[in-house]
Amino acid sequence: MATASVTFKSREDHRKQLELEEARKAGLAPAEVDEDGNEINPHIPQYMSSAPWYLNADKPSLKHQRKWKSDPNYTKSWYARGTMTFQANKYRKGACENCGSMTHDKKSCMERPRSVGAKWTNINIAPDEKVESFELDYDGKRDRWNGYDPSTYTRVIADYEAREEARKKYLKEQQLKKLEEKDGEKDGENAGSEDDEEDGLRIDEAKVDESAQMDFAKVEKRVRTTGGGSTGTVRNLRIREDTAKYLLNLDVNSAYYDPKTRSMREDPLPDADPNDKFYVGDNQNRLSGQALEFKQLNIHAWEAFDKGQDIHMQAAPSQAELLYKSFKIKKEMLKSEHKDKIMEKYGNAASEETMPRELLLGQSEKEIEYDRTGRIIKGQDVSLPKSKYEEDVFINNHTTVWGSWWKDHQWGYKCCKQTIKNSYCTGLAGIEAAEASADLMKANMARKEATEDEPVQQEEKRLATWGTDVPQDLVLDKKLLEESLKKENARRKEERDERKRKYNVKWNDEVTAEDMEAYRMKRIHHDDPMRDFLN
Repeated sequence: MATASVTFKSREDHRKQLELEEARKAGLAPAEVDEDGNEINPHIPQYMSSAPWYLNADKPSLKHQRKWKSDPNYTKSWYARGTMTFQANKYRKGACENCGSMTHDKKSCMERPRSVGAKWTNINIAPDEKVESFELDYDGKRDRWNGYDPSTYTRVIADYEAREEARKKYLKEQQLKKLEEKDGEKDGENAGSEDDEEDGLRIDEAKVDESAQMDFAKVEKRVRTTGGGSTGTVRNLRIREDTAKYLLNLDVNSAYYDPKTRSMREDPLPDADPNDKFYVGDNQNRLSGQALEFKQLNIHAWEAFDKGQDIHMQAAPSQAELLYKSFKIKKEMLKSEHKDKIMEKYGNAASEETMPRELLLGQSEKEIEYDRTGRIIKGQDVSLPKSKYEEDVFINNHTTVWGSWWKDHQWGYKCCKQTIKNSYCTGLAGIEAAEASADLMKANMARKEATEDEPVQQEEKRLATWGTDVPQDLVLDKKLLEESLKKENARRKEERDERKRKYNVKWNDEVTAEDMEAYRMKRIHHDDPMRDFLN
């Protein structure tokens, strides 16, 4: 239990506290909660959970066990070496007398001492360095790698690679030089010997770059020969540089690899470029080549068996394959016949054969003679083809067909500009009437908009306090108004206290303007927020 400061407890309170702690440890009671709302582990010993007395902890908490002397200003950044901030044009007061920089004095200047300092020459004023100050903790001051840039290690790698390349090049030159010297010592008579051939092969192999040699690893195995079990050299066809399929994608949720069968059905890199992949999963083998043909053969056998043919792929595979071949031949024949029928009916626009000139230009060998008036003397006139729909049929006195007029997204007749189908033609009179009605409608709409923009101003009527029209010459007498106010106060007092009411009451029915004004002034408005302060 994370207790607060130690306080005096009675024997009963101490017993209850122990029972509560045992219940919390057994999980029968909820755990204790600190100031931040976090649960406190009940199994923490008391010497760790109890706060010291000098912290004056009022609530249970474990903050005294946390690091409380943390430096908020600690940073992992480092000095920007060689960074300059500002370069002045002339010497400034308080700057270095040697170089002219403001960030150090003459004693701390790292520049070569000048014969005449920048203080007197005002030439080549050095820029100011970037001065930074960091507050580092104990570990930060002793971190030997603080401020190190990992990218600088590439220069070390490049240096070692250059040394290795130079070493290989030197060894290659030495090997070539040695073989050429050995070849030059031989006489021309022994040029065709086996040793010369081997030396020539060595020279050729030495000239070939190591990176271009595609040699497989050689494995010594016992090979059966005619001599009886002699040892020979067999090439291992597996390239050792090949990456294992289970190492192509190390994601746990990627393609599953079965270590027992060494198979990976799915593609381990589905999002990669297909041109850069050399392995796309074992399912690729099942969907290409002879595997796909065998799958189609099985499907054909199943479908033929369902349609009533006596065919079985496992019982008679040769028969199934022959039937499948004949089926493909018949299918191609039917397809070609169907294609020929379509081309015969509609023609082939993709063919290279040109159409006859007579069909393109409408020319023929028929001769037709005309007279001066244009009538046919010899031959027959060319008949124009007609459609199955009626053309140039005018109804209801119209001189044009329906659809010859278009306005405001509506079709109509051009002769009378009507948009109602099967209507009677009205001619020019209908056009003029339609234009007049349109102009009248526009004028009415403009008049309506003008009236809506300028609302009618009504004169405000002056009403009297008692609800009637106020006369223009109404003048209230101040003395009479004061008397009316006194009368109204007396009347209200009588209403509040019935005892002051006299036995013989005389009423006066005459009401003056002053009486109405006094009544209005004394009337209580229930919506008035100051009504409680009225007399």
